[in-house]
Amino acid sequence: MNKQEFLSALRNTLSALPQKDIEERITFYGEMIDDRMEEGINEEDAVAEIGTVDEIKTQIVADIPLEKLLKETVKPKRALRAWEIVLIALGFPVWFPFLIAAGAIILSLYIVVWALILSLWAIEVALWISVIGGIAVTIVFFVHGNYIPALMMLGTAFLLAGLSIFMFFGCVGASKGILKLPKKASIAVKSMFVRKEIAK
Repeated sequence: MNKQEFLSALRNTLSALPQKDIEERITFYGEMIDDRMEEGINEEDAVAEIGTVDEIKTQIVADIPLEKLLKETVKPKRALRAWEIVLIALGFPVWFPFLIAAGAIILSLYIVVWALILSLWAIEVALWISVIGGIAVTIVFFVHGNYIPALMMLGTAFLLAGLSIFMFFGCVGASKGILKLPKKASIAVKSMFVRKEIAK
């Protein structure tokens, strides 16, 4: 893909965004390609190094505040007629509770997921406390000459230590995933508005 094809594809992909933003992005990526070409890279390779149009669109949509995107894409193309305003006002008792309920459901799901993550971390802490307790009991058994129970307790402590190490990586992965969730949700919502506008 050459520079013009890339910039044209990028312009089409971003067509739902404000015109000023589109021009800024097109200029930015055009200059980036030119800079790479000045360094001796051929045009196709310079375009390939930047990334795909979809990757760039995702990054651009992530950077644009939702309020700005909503203001541009939800803005009516014409003034609302009086009967449309009346219908919106009369429908308020119906659509507003649904909107609140949808927000409450999304928030409660997010809280439930966080509760599960915190439960996993609580189990992780309990396992490490059990390991420390197991080692302490092993020492007590050895001091009193109870070697077989001591060895059994030591084996149990090692088993719990291995399980807790394994679980630690799961807890870290789950925590990172839940922390990325709001950003991914925001990008998904913004992308819906962009796709909706392009479809028009």
